[in-house]
Amino acid sequence: MQNFLTGDARLAQRLSRRSAYSSVVVPMFGAQEMSGQGTSAADEGKLRTENVEGHTSLSRPRSVSCVRRALDRVGRSIMRLALLIALGALLLASIPLEASTVTTTQTLQATIVPLGGLFTLTSPLALTRTGATLNGFTGTMTLSYLARTSQGTGQGTITVKATADFTPAGGPSIAKPPSVGDEFSYICSGATLGTSCSGAQTVSTTSATNVISIGASACTGGGAPCSTANPNSANVTFTLTDDPKYKTGSYSATLTWTISAS
Repeated sequence: MQNFLTGDARLAQRLSRRSAYSSVVVPMFGAQEMSGQGTSAADEGKLRTENVEGHTSLSRPRSVSCVRRALDRVGRSIMRLALLIALGALLLASIPLEASTVTTTQTLQATIVPLGGLFTLTSPLALTRTGATLNGFTGTMTLSYLARTSQGTGQGTITVKATADFTPAGGPSIAKPPSVGDEFSYICSGATLGTSCSGAQTVSTTSATNVISIGASACTGGGAPCSTANPNSANVTFTLTDDPKYKTGSYSATLTWTISAS
């Protein structure tokens, strides 16, 4: 009995550190054993019962309750987060989507300048004699052109110049006619844009002479305010005298045409 009580006293000391149930009862029996008094069966039963209760309470690991509390906190946090996400989704769904439109501008600039274009026959113009003997040689060509002049003060001209005299020597000459009145000349007619030259014009090897004069705000094609013809055209008729001093043979010269517009 003494050994049993001594063992119980030791167990009570261990239980006193871990459980509140044995901290009151067990030391009392330890004191009775020390005083040499016996214990009744009821007291022993009470001791054993309370020791069992204390032991049972200690068999539940504290770590299990800590894990449960942690899991409970995590569960509550997840629930709060889910509620916040659902609330945010509802708020976003209630916000109307607004379309975004961005516009920008681009500046374009085009400079329209005066212009002119000329078209002539690629084949040589033949000067032929008609009628009586020594009546002279003539030839007519159609000059085609395009033009646009500035509004207000613009103007345009078409001119011609002999850049190569008749060759070979001994025949007609533009620069040095063999006789007075042997000038190489032309007349203009039928200009569809501008004004044809007036009267007979003498071809020169030193300076250009006028063929057509074009006024301001003139343009080719498309109708008013431009011409209806596209391209424009004019007739130029050349005349060469048949001087008895000319030696027989074939002679040719070169003419250069120029159009300008402003």
